Amino acid sequence: MSESTIESVLHEERVFNPPSEFSSYAHIKSLDEYEQLYEKAKADPVAFWAELAEQELEWFQKWDTVLDWNDPPFAKWFVGGKINICYNCLDRHLTTWRRNKAALIWEGEPGDTRTLTYAQLHREVCQFANAMKQLGVKKGDRVGIYMPMIPEAAIAMLACARIGAVHGVVFGGFSAEALKERLGDAEATLVITADGGFRKDKVVALKEQVDLALANNACPSVQNVLVVQRTKEPVTMVEGRDHWWHDLQKQVSDDCPAEPMDSEDMLFILYTSGSTGKPKGVVHTTAGYNLYTHMTTKWIFDLKDTDVYWCTADVGWITGHSYIVYGPLSNGATTLMYEGVPRPSNPGCFWDIIEKYKVNIFYTAPTAIRAFIKMGEELPNARNLSSLRLLGTVGEPINPEAWIWYHRVIGNEKCPIVDTWWQTETGGIMITPLPGATPTKPGSATRPFPGILAEVVDLDGTPVPANEGGYLVIKHPWPSMMRTVYKNPERFRNTYWEHIAPKDGEYIYFAGDGSRQDEDGYFWVMGRVDDVINVAGHRLGTMEVESALVSHPSVAEAAVVGKPDDLKGEEIYAFVTLEGDYVASDALLKELQAHVVKEIGAIARPGEIRFTDVLPKTRSGKIMRRLLRSLAAGQEIVGDTSTLEDRSVLDKLRSGS
Repeated sequence: MSESTIESVLHEERVFNPPSEFSSYAHIKSLDEYEQLYEKAKADPVAFWAELAEQELEWFQKWDTVLDWNDPPFAKWFVGGKINICYNCLDRHLTTWRRNKAALIWEGEPGDTRTLTYAQLHREVCQFANAMKQLGVKKGDRVGIYMPMIPEAAIAMLACARIGAVHGVVFGGFSAEALKERLGDAEATLVITADGGFRKDKVVALKEQVDLALANNACPSVQNVLVVQRTKEPVTMVEGRDHWWHDLQKQVSDDCPAEPMDSEDMLFILYTSGSTGKPKGVVHTTAGYNLYTHMTTKWIFDLKDTDVYWCTADVGWITGHSYIVYGPLSNGATTLMYEGVPRPSNPGCFWDIIEKYKVNIFYTAPTAIRAFIKMGEELPNARNLSSLRLLGTVGEPINPEAWIWYHRVIGNEKCPIVDTWWQTETGGIMITPLPGATPTKPGSATRPFPGILAEVVDLDGTPVPANEGGYLVIKHPWPSMMRTVYKNPERFRNTYWEHIAPKDGEYIYFAGDGSRQDEDGYFWVMGRVDDVINVAGHRLGTMEVESALVSHPSVAEAAVVGKPDDLKGEEIYAFVTLEGDYVASDALLKELQAHVVKEIGAIARPGEIRFTDVLPKTRSGKIMRRLLRSLAAGQEIVGDTSTLEDRSVLDKLRSGS
């Protein structure tokens, strides 16, 4: 087994063809059509993207050069073009019948609702933009957004884009310390927040966290704080600095022309947590991001004008940026936002929302699906989910058994599933089925989106044979790629472009994930290469062992890490949460070890299994295996933990409870 590749041990034989009725109405109707499109894009990616940019977006001024790749890895797309993403999301729909179509449907956790048509959303965005101008915000200024999942979060993003201010959304569950670090790095001049929000049956006090972040002049660049009233809980307002949105709204006009932006003007900075050191400020620019999120939303979700589309992410993550706000609105879709999450007072709230609004497209995370499985089928079965026509997953690889449950229980075996692989850094979905065209295999993201040249290679950049694990790379620039790490171009180069040796001057983007490609060219993403375990010379991806564990009826969720071992190099250490009816025991531990051997082979047998009620996760639901590795090895936890949702989970695991 080569040190430069990763062994793949998961074997999945099931294949699901797109329903013929779905294909007949789809944007991309067959595998042949996809393959023709893919080959056309591969032969000339620059011409492919230029044609779509001309057809799909409205420009104030056409570009001179489609792609400038003269200084890799720093790409420029549609050089010389002038455009505004807010104009493409709102203004261009106002001259069509969509003017009075629902752009945004919103429901709050307590059950309050709002629906904004394209005309109404446009008016609110213009007012918000004028309020920011009144507070001195100008083109190029950075604006921090720290909000609950309310319409004003999307309105604030669009208003920034309208006037050319750069938004930096910080998830509303982050601590004051994490907020301070991000506002300081971005040198934000304005913070947009709310008095609070509702989450899991509690009031989250956001304004209080902003006050803590800004205390003692910790972020000297911040001159103003704009506060939306949501919970009506009492908050402290600092005179001269803090302003109520409802007061400013009465004073401003709803006329605010969209600023013509250069195609490469910065649109937003979004911070991702690093395994060590401070978070990275991922920079995305305007035109390429607009085009790529527009096309991926249109083709992957097969958007129709009659659809109610719901992505359950928070706007604080890239999924919320690309697939709640910019992609759907650019397409003139109806996008749904929900403030709440499954919680003790209503564990079935997601199914209530689907039934109430007759949602057609549902896009959520594998970790949420595994939580639904643990809650049981009674909750979704008690609701009418027949409006659904397409399901999607995002955030991490989905294990086959969770995929099958999602297909059977939520999709009623009639909805295609788009299992999407992408990252904050890529800006948009990279590997995915096209639902009317691609036969799906549970656990595989299938094939690259047209225009994306993905491969699995070894450390020398040489493609590995079919079904052999390696490193997932992208071999040609794409429009929505991140442009740099904010104020740190060297970190951008080192992190993403120098892991795989450039060949003949060819720069290769390394995603940080391991993968294999099967004989049909389907990608099976095996998780972060940081999570690869080296057992007696065999390099195994954690996702495959986790999938084997979760396929046992007793296991709700599993996280697998490597523990240092003098003999084998590393031993497989599994953290397992059980389904409600099962109790941890030595007998069950041995049964699970035997089950993994049966599913995969003796090489993947976990040396230790630790039963636990909960796993440490980010606020977007990803398991933080880096922390579990430290716990398994008995090491002190270091690095950035600002994205950890519940710090008490670590204390419980440390104490063995």
